[in-house]
Amino acid sequence: GLFKILQTLIEKGKSIIFITHKLKEVMAVADQITVLRGGRVVGTVSPDEVNPEKLATMMVGRDVNLVVTKKIATPKEAVLEVKDLIVRDERDNTTVQGISFEVRKGEVLGIAGVQGNGQTELVYALTGLLPIVSGDVRITGKPLRHSSPRDILERGVAHIPEDRQKHGLILSFPIHDNMMLCTYYQSPFARGVVLQEKTIFDNAEKLVKEFDVRTPNIFVSASALSGGNQQKVIVAREFSRPIELLIASQPTRGLDVGSIEYIHNRIIEKRDEGTAILVVSSELDEILALSDRIAVMYHGQIMDIL
Repeated sequence: GLFKILQTLIEKGKSIIFITHKLKEVMAVADQITVLRGGRVVGTVSPDEVNPEKLATMMVGRDVNLVVTKKIATPKEAVLEVKDLIVRDERDNTTVQGISFEVRKGEVLGIAGVQGNGQTELVYALTGLLPIVSGDVRITGKPLRHSSPRDILERGVAHIPEDRQKHGLILSFPIHDNMMLCTYYQSPFARGVVLQEKTIFDNAEKLVKEFDVRTPNIFVSASALSGGNQQKVIVAREFSRPIELLIASQPTRGLDVGSIEYIHNRIIEKRDEGTAILVVSSELDEILALSDRIAVMYHGQIMDIL
């Protein structure tokens, strides 16, 4: 619909500057493409001169693999079991309407669907941010109902939230504090009520290197980072503790192609280590790239699992 409107404006003689991270969009809509990297113009090309891979290389400054390379999954026992789950949103509308599925150890189950069909409320219910109205949810065989977010994460659940700034980070806190938010009250980060600063700083330095977080230092506040680097802080924190289940909601929303490639590869690494992974995304390319099985959600129901 948006592209039709843009075409109508072009036909009326209007000039349009269209700014996007999404390679398919720019290839479809642009007559000329100017690539910016680090505040400088890398080059100007027309869509018939380049392909998405070449554009990605110009954007990031290195070759980017736009296809997720992965072995065939060898799933084992179910880690997350959901049966007849009903959830209401904050306005008391029933948005998840009796769905059932399971996620097994060593597999990625993708939840596909247009945003606003109950995916957000499903994730909130699984992570303790919304109450379960009825139905049965079990993680490693134990029921989830009436569990707090802390209870859930202590059972080995990692959460990459849909809104990284609202639910993933404390923006005014420095990177080193955001890197240990899940377990700040446990050893080795705390002894009783006393935080162990050296351990916290060492942990952050290690994770910044390992997860390629672009920052001058670990004392910078999370709000000063780009969206991609904020996402890497969350991924680093969630992946650096022992987990049984990863729930990743819109894990690469608003990110550049380099960050997308990086986060996709880390998710597949976790799968291959035996973690059960639930990925919720409105990007079909992402769902098809990462998933071993795909559940399609529409109007709060699962239409099919493929």
